[in-house]
Amino acid sequence: MKVKPHSNTLITILGATASGKTSLAISLANWLNAPIVSADGRQFYREMSIGTAVPTVQELSSAPHYLIQHKSIHDPYSVGDYAREASVLLDELFKKSNLVILVGGSGLYIKALIQGLDEFPEVNPKEKAFVEKLWAESGIEALQNLLWELDPRYAQVVDLQNPMRLIRALSVCLSSKQPYSSFLGKPKPTKNFEPIAIGMEGPKPWLYQRINQRVDQMVQEGLFDEASSLYPHKELNALKTVGYTEVFAFMDGLISREQAIEDIKTNTRRYAKRQGTWFRRQSDIHWISAENPTIQAKSVLQKLGINPL
Repeated sequence: MKVKPHSNTLITILGATASGKTSLAISLANWLNAPIVSADGRQFYREMSIGTAVPTVQELSSAPHYLIQHKSIHDPYSVGDYAREASVLLDELFKKSNLVILVGGSGLYIKALIQGLDEFPEVNPKEKAFVEKLWAESGIEALQNLLWELDPRYAQVVDLQNPMRLIRALSVCLSSKQPYSSFLGKPKPTKNFEPIAIGMEGPKPWLYQRINQRVDQMVQEGLFDEASSLYPHKELNALKTVGYTEVFAFMDGLISREQAIEDIKTNTRRYAKRQGTWFRRQSDIHWISAENPTIQAKSVLQKLGINPL
């Protein structure tokens, strides 16, 4: 698919954590004179820098960046909030340039922005509280069993090990008295841009080595001090993420400092694997080698009719 000349085009750079997305996005932004919009669900919060690998000051100054550290951990911010905010931002950016680069590893946020969100009924707080209590008292298996009872269709496709997804689906089921899956797949408004997705992938040993090196660098830069300052707020959803939960466990005396570091590496590798699985399920992604991405990415874009003005 070639892009129509002068049409609005959203170039998405996606891939697993530590695969080099930020560096590639900046290279392409400078080549195409295009702004960068973040789709990294961990980098939205201004209080979290080291543990989320926020681009450096030098990287941020090398190209216009948007939706990075623009929220507080105390601000409720959902995928729907992001999709709405990013859509309004894109409308403004496309008035100045017909090319915008979207970069991140949060597949759900990328999908919500590009494809739109399904519309769900409002959740009854009492029903949500019931589901959360069920999880706290009986564990994730109780959520799985209830979802198989209320919505077996969705239970077949959802990540049954993700409690947040299960809580969300069950809350909708109980509030609406209808299956969660009945609200999925309905027509969504068309977008005013053409999407192009470039996926970065590399051999597992290469990626895992980069992850381990990144974690070591985070520790050297003060990850434990950063997490310590956030410890009083550890129950906030924004902080229930890899890199912080492990340090909180250390601070609670549950594991050693060394074990916390190893757990961060292990859990980050698992997260990277889940990211790869998610993106591999998507179609129309142009995959390139993350070990030498810039030339390949430019070649893909040029074949699709994208060139510097």
